[in-house]
Amino acid sequence: MMQKIRGFPIAAFLALSGFTRKLKKDERGLSGVVVAILLILVAVLAIVLIWTFLGDWLNDLWDRIISGSDKVK
Repeated sequence: MMQKIRGFPIAAFLALSGFTRKLKKDERGLSGVVVAILLILVAVLAIVLIWTFLGDWLNDLWDRIISGSDKVK
């Protein structure tokens, strides 16, 4: 029984090191993460560009709507 207990840390270490070695070599999940991050960056960049180019026009349009709401009564 003591032999099995003494061998457990070594077996656990070997199993864990083999698992981490496989995990380091496995690159399948990496591309999905990279694609997700790139899509988020593209979406944020698109929102910033749209707001930069259309922000003044949208503010002007909103001001006309608000000022015209007094006449609707």
